[in-house]
Amino acid sequence: MSAQATTVPPTPGIIRRLLALMRPFGWWIAAGVLLSFATIGSSVGLMAVSAYLISKAAIATDVTQLALAIAGVRLFALTRAAFRYGERYVTHLATFRILTSLRVWFYRAIEPLAPARLMQVHSGDLLARIGADIETLENFYVRVVVPPLTAALVTALACAILGAFDWSLALVLAIFLALTGVALPWASRRLSRQAAETTIAARADLNAGLVDTIQGMADLVAFGQAGAQQARVLAQSAAANRAQEKLAHVRGATTALAALFTGLAGLGVLALAIPLVTARQIEGVYLALLPLTAIAAFEAVQPLGQAWQMLEASNAAAGRLFALIDTPPAVVDPLQPQPPPQEPALTVQKLYFCYPNADASVNRETRPVLNEVSFELGRGEWLAITGPSGAGKSTLAALLLRFWDVAPGKVFLGGADIRAYAAGDVRDQIAYVAQAPYFFHTSIADNLRVAAPDATDDDLAEACRVAQIHDFIAALPEGYATLVGENGLQLSGGERQRLAIARALLKDAPIVILDEATAHLDAVTAQRIWQALAGAWQGRTVLILDHGAAALAHADRVLRLDEGRLKAENFTKLTGNW
Repeated sequence: MSAQATTVPPTPGIIRRLLALMRPFGWWIAAGVLLSFATIGSSVGLMAVSAYLISKAAIATDVTQLALAIAGVRLFALTRAAFRYGERYVTHLATFRILTSLRVWFYRAIEPLAPARLMQVHSGDLLARIGADIETLENFYVRVVVPPLTAALVTALACAILGAFDWSLALVLAIFLALTGVALPWASRRLSRQAAETTIAARADLNAGLVDTIQGMADLVAFGQAGAQQARVLAQSAAANRAQEKLAHVRGATTALAALFTGLAGLGVLALAIPLVTARQIEGVYLALLPLTAIAAFEAVQPLGQAWQMLEASNAAAGRLFALIDTPPAVVDPLQPQPPPQEPALTVQKLYFCYPNADASVNRETRPVLNEVSFELGRGEWLAITGPSGAGKSTLAALLLRFWDVAPGKVFLGGADIRAYAAGDVRDQIAYVAQAPYFFHTSIADNLRVAAPDATDDDLAEACRVAQIHDFIAALPEGYATLVGENGLQLSGGERQRLAIARALLKDAPIVILDEATAHLDAVTAQRIWQALAGAWQGRTVLILDHGAAALAHADRVLRLDEGRLKAENFTKLTGNW
């Protein structure tokens, strides 16, 4: 799925929602604004007092007449440096804290969507949202929120200084400040809106293409499509660069016009001040002070053009984030969930399921994945459900784990409807070995402790002995500290499956679901594992989703799933004979 297909146009409420997320950091933002105002205010004071000092020095007859001006120059020079350091420290520290908060907020928001809703989002697009889009919001605080507030305070200060001499000077300054800080940013926003949205979407497409290329590199090389894929990625990169160039052009024009208005404001103030000086309404010693004060004030409004561009980029990035987290979850916990079940028994009644956009009621030619599936799995019973690949065994496991909702049909856990429990409480009761288990790019020990964070080294070793992989791990140079690589790519398929079994053993849950748990193992190793599991999980409620003889031989009952329906299967326990 392309990145653009999942992008929802930003709504007017997006900025309000962003501001609401930053509300806990209000004092940090206020401190940043005050320090920024103090920094630019010191620059204005330094420029004004320096101009006055130079003019006064030309006519002073005694050095004592310059003492106050000299002290002012020193004071403003020191305070500008101190306030600049404080402003940079506070704003960047606040930015990092806000980014941390945004990442945690986004993860918590999308966690209930996994895995059902996130299956509809390209992995590269999801990476772009949680990475680049959130990083784009870094600019929202530093370059969008703080500059306008600072500019308003500095504008008031500079106009007050010039207005003390003559109101016309303050009026001219206010006009040019408004042109630079309001009209120019407004035009910049209009010109950069489409480019900003295109940049965000193009960047997401590029990230998705890069993820596809890296993950599928072996297949691309094997089928001779590496060059074609490279051309596609280069085209996506070129599209992203073109969008960024448009933003750069607008940003350059905005910066140039801001510099022009700054110079015109200084000339305008000077043109009005000269007649006032000749008419002796203003002392000549202040003539240089007035235009230089006006010019110094533009330091506060010049960033506003970029602020509007950053606003559009933040708006687009936040729109993509909100579009995802506003997706309703596939499973919703009840308002008052029942306490966790005490009885590890499952009852499935007339379970019917179609994946989204595959509703058999709409398209009669589409077959449901599960069609009125019913069975009972009592406490301590081992039930095997066999069937060809694609028969719906993994879908059944996903429904029992509440990755999808179970309507229509019912699933009872411990005698109560599974929908009456919180999803987390249901999953706490189940140890699950997936057909394609995921492993993080960290050590073997850390991957095992996903199931039991407090597990000791002895616990890890014992679980791995049962899973028939301890000897292999112990022979590695770094043992359990060995890194497994991205998604466990440093391990073979059989090694990953055995680690997944060890992880399920560590969870120590009353119900176990094994989905093709030994499919990648040789017959001898698979037989040893099943024999070990029969002892380790004696008395547990076990659901085996498999078609291997070694797995089915340990089941009390065997059912076959075919075309979405279950039927009894004639299979002799512990002998493997049909």
